[in-house]
Amino acid sequence: MKKAKNNFLFLLYTILLGAVVGAIIWAFLKVMNLGIEFLWDYVPSKISFPLYTLIICTAGGLLIGLWKKKFGDYPEELNTVMGQVKKTGRYPYNNVFSVLGSALFPLLLGASIGPEAGLTGVIAGLCTWVGDKLKRYKKEVDELTAIGMSATLGTIFRSPMFGFIEPIESDRETTLPKTSKIVLYITAILSSFGVFILLNKLTGSSTSMESMDFGGMELTDYLYAIQITAAGILAGYLYFAFKRLTSGLHKRFSRFMILRATVGGLLLGVSGTFLPLTMFSGEHQIGEVTETAAKIGAVMLLVIAVVKLLLTNVCIDSGLKGGHFFPVIFCGVCIGCSMSLLFGINMVFCAAAATAALVGHTLKKPLATVLLLMIVFPVRLIPIMLFAAAAAKFIPTPKAFITTEE
Repeated sequence: MKKAKNNFLFLLYTILLGAVVGAIIWAFLKVMNLGIEFLWDYVPSKISFPLYTLIICTAGGLLIGLWKKKFGDYPEELNTVMGQVKKTGRYPYNNVFSVLGSALFPLLLGASIGPEAGLTGVIAGLCTWVGDKLKRYKKEVDELTAIGMSATLGTIFRSPMFGFIEPIESDRETTLPKTSKIVLYITAILSSFGVFILLNKLTGSSTSMESMDFGGMELTDYLYAIQITAAGILAGYLYFAFKRLTSGLHKRFSRFMILRATVGGLLLGVSGTFLPLTMFSGEHQIGEVTETAAKIGAVMLLVIAVVKLLLTNVCIDSGLKGGHFFPVIFCGVCIGCSMSLLFGINMVFCAAAATAALVGHTLKKPLATVLLLMIVFPVRLIPIMLFAAAAAKFIPTPKAFITTEE
């Protein structure tokens, strides 16, 4: 009886934990969007001066460098956070507020990153803190941080099943948790996602990335699946090659934190001045690309994708840190739209295949890739996405492109 009572109480704690995670993510994204609107819409509409983007990004990079000089080079990358949680079941929480600031500022600046890395670190730290307070549940407490991390991923990407599958899918072997733990994971993820959706509804905010309409395609379009998948995998090669380049520069200039962040801001400003679509995470720019793809042109779409792949790594390794998922998805869509214009076939089909190949190659988790991309692409395209993601996983990245950390 006592065990059943404790299990029930722990389930309630898990529901509450999920709700808190959802509320934190909603508040963070709300502040981020308000800040971006103020800095990039309101201010330019009131005062106009040349090179606004270049000046704001460079000055912002300098301020971020000064912040990190004082509080540390946070947030850590998503793989680092997840690796530490898997290994120890814990994540430090003594610097949660400084990590929160470090995660928010580059996003306000328009860095080519997503919010997942910073938010996952913050939530993992808070979950560890909660676990330390729940002394009576010593056996279950180690799971709290992992549960909170899954809830964070499921909510940020508006895909509950992605939040559950991504941490457990592996290159070697995918092992499901025990049934009782699965219940806790799913409960926390749904609680977090539910609170996030509710708060968005109450405030009239957007709840998801813009999904693509798919009216159907010709059967002959499938003949181009291999070529489009190959283009996505080649883009994955570029991503890792750029990552190796910027990681090497990061190591060489690791002591010069302020200089690195300032240069990162400068390069962001230069890129944003000439190619505005390379700035920000890309989450809210996918619709713009698909609607104006013909006007942008096939060659320019490829240029935007390549520059953004480089810029994402520049931002991360210069100190304007964040996640890479949203920018990589955006790049995949650009490549797919370009292939559509070149081959004269369905744009949504091309975008789905190219994006699945690119994300699948960087993530190496086909099932998680498809679950992630279902927020953008229709269910009818799951087979082609699964094909592209699986092919991308089993075609290895050249060793010359892989950094020593990987």
